[in-house]
Amino acid sequence: MWQLIKQIATTGTPRQARPDSVDAWRVEGERLRQDLLDTLGRALCIRQIDAGSCNGCELEIGALGNAWYNLEGLGIKFVASPRHADLLLVTGPLTLNMRDAVRDAYEATPHPKLVVAAGECACTGGMFRDSYAVSGPLSTLLPVDVTIPGCPPTPLDLLRGILTAVRAKNAGAA
Repeated sequence: MWQLIKQIATTGTPRQARPDSVDAWRVEGERLRQDLLDTLGRALCIRQIDAGSCNGCELEIGALGNAWYNLEGLGIKFVASPRHADLLLVTGPLTLNMRDAVRDAYEATPHPKLVVAAGECACTGGMFRDSYAVSGPLSTLLPVDVTIPGCPPTPLDLLRGILTAVRAKNAGAA
């Protein structure tokens, strides 16, 4: 115990430069709000579906709700039912057990709808693509509008992917 206290007393405060923050996306926040209003006339509602992932992507998606990214402040919220959703955000390889559930969620989502595959597993099947329990990437079952690669993708990449999907939908409606 005394050794630890001595080490704390003699170490001092670290003198490191503060890392550069990645605030570029915050500048686009107002444009994102406007895109959402032009496209939907209201907030963007997302239904997130785990189709068999390791939960790495879900941790990063959860980080979007913290005070740093403030997803709800941008007019984006997660909903519990696909019937209330505008966008399906699917993670993980498409497992055989989740195939029907993902299809049912897609069919329950009202038109016009967007589908975003988040993470390497949802985009390509990832390291599980050759497994007997996996039927492949999400695109084998649903029409995917945007893919967000990464294992797992960062919250910033997820936000950019969602923004890309909304802007593509907005451009298609014009």
